[in-house]
Amino acid sequence: MQDLWKLISSPRHLLVFEAAARSLSFTQAARELNVSQPAISAAIKQLETSLGTPLFVRQHRAIHLTKSGEKLYADVTAGFDRILQSARSISGQRSREYVTLSTSTAFANYWMVPRLSDFHIRYPEIDVRLQTSDREPDIDAEGISLAIRRGHGHWPGCESALIAAEVIFPIASPQVMATAVQLRNIANLPHQPLIHLEEPIRERPTWTDYFRAFDINFIETKGGLRLNDYALVLQAAMAGEGFAFGWEHVTDRLLASGLLAARRDWSWATGAGFYLVWSKGRALSQDAKQTRDWIITQSRTAQI
Repeated sequence: MQDLWKLISSPRHLLVFEAAARSLSFTQAARELNVSQPAISAAIKQLETSLGTPLFVRQHRAIHLTKSGEKLYADVTAGFDRILQSARSISGQRSREYVTLSTSTAFANYWMVPRLSDFHIRYPEIDVRLQTSDREPDIDAEGISLAIRRGHGHWPGCESALIAAEVIFPIASPQVMATAVQLRNIANLPHQPLIHLEEPIRERPTWTDYFRAFDINFIETKGGLRLNDYALVLQAAMAGEGFAFGWEHVTDRLLASGLLAARRDWSWATGAGFYLVWSKGRALSQDAKQTRDWIITQSRTAQI
């Protein structure tokens, strides 16, 4: 490559030569490259001097390629065509890249989706795809960019950032909350209709765990509505089916809009949290980095 630069002195001269040879006009090449006509003439003269041979026959109001000029033009055109095809291929690949965020249905519906308009305004060129699942996929094996996980921030082969501490309190529709009898203290809550979350794979706290945190002896029964997805639990609670767990970071907008009511005074901080995780061994794309940073910023804003 150093030998090439010695021969042509500047890669810009090849661009100038190609434009002039294609149009057979220094004036037209100047318009195309947005420079002056003397600048085109000077660049061509420098290239001819470097190569030691004329590339154009200059006539009054016309130029023509010499034999050397025709050979160089054929090779430069072929080289530029290959570069163009490669650039188009890379550009097409870039346009097909997207960022995957693996999460639960509830987090996608009630945390991520309401914030997507802000994301699209800030990053209209980034294609984010939500991938909901009832399990915790292997982000390396499945090529997942980012994921939301519940835990304590430590997963083998993963980096993590806290999105929200796990804080749980009872929620219900405003009507159910208002009409619940004898609910002056938390000890009476077990006597209310309870909606149970029973995810098949993910580990989640149960009503038994919740009441144990308040030193309440709760005997689990087979009764009550039991659902395997937290998004369904929230729908059932809004429909007036009873009391459910309210994860603070997921339900805050539903509570603010009046679709649900909560007993925040009966909050339980479990010590766990919900984390954004990504691979430690696989570099994130620039789009994934921006998406990660945006999610972290959103989570901190929500906690203010």
